[in-house]
Amino acid sequence: MTAQIIDGKALSRRLRVGFRERVERLKERGVAPGLAVILVGDNPASRVYVGNKIKACEECGVRSLHVGLAVDVSEAEVLATIQRLNDDGSIHGILVQLPLPPHIQIARVLEAISVHKDVDGFHLYNVGALVTGTSIFPPCTPYGVQLLLDTTGIDVAGKNVVVVGASNIVGKPMGLMLLQREATVTICHARTRDLAQHTILADILIVAAGKPGLIVPQMVKEGAIVIDVGINRLPDGRIVGDVCFDEVKKKAAWITPVPGGVGPMTVTMLIENTLRSAERAFKAADEDEFQEWEAPIVKSP
Repeated sequence: MTAQIIDGKALSRRLRVGFRERVERLKERGVAPGLAVILVGDNPASRVYVGNKIKACEECGVRSLHVGLAVDVSEAEVLATIQRLNDDGSIHGILVQLPLPPHIQIARVLEAISVHKDVDGFHLYNVGALVTGTSIFPPCTPYGVQLLLDTTGIDVAGKNVVVVGASNIVGKPMGLMLLQREATVTICHARTRDLAQHTILADILIVAAGKPGLIVPQMVKEGAIVIDVGINRLPDGRIVGDVCFDEVKKKAAWITPVPGGVGPMTVTMLIENTLRSAERAFKAADEDEFQEWEAPIVKSP
């Protein structure tokens, strides 16, 4: 068996074509979707991530505002910057690039963002609402994984799903989103004993641990769907995931590559959430004219 590749780049391109059409619809009605990205300090990796997000905005016709703040900026000034953006009607999404310097409390910063502009899906309201399935903006990486799973054409209801990694950004929200789709979900973490005992039972295995080579073929069920969220840079400069791709693809039915799998979808879902925010804002201003955009429906090729 050789796994079919779940191509995040291809799916992103398809979705972004539709995004451009949505942007034009909004602009015809006098709304120019805008995303503000706040970068504190000059972390090289963060600069790259911010650059990718701004580039994606340009590709889709979304206006981007890059707000750069010094590494020694006070927490009060960061919060004041967020409040100004909350009050700016031309900005529909606000993103604070993580990590932040240690003197700034991440929780306070994320909760300062208006829930109606929280396009990263990290606000306490959006995270908590995942329990009931009423989140306004799903967190971008789990949202992207959900759409990648849709491309396989396999219904997750009733499937055994194992998520390796229990972060607030990926693992926990991913589990909640799949529970809403009636999957049976197990979340493993650093204290899980005998990880392979759990992963071998997974019909769908989602790995977001940040440990290269963590998942080997002996840990994967024959015919499983394997989603690798990990992005790790090796000493030789290569970018790899948490899954031993070349070996596991011989056993899985579907698998995402790294790079080119989940990564492109994370940025794409950030744009999706920003457009949804702009559409919701327009709907609130003109209820009769606008119908709110439904979440993307992705069918298998």
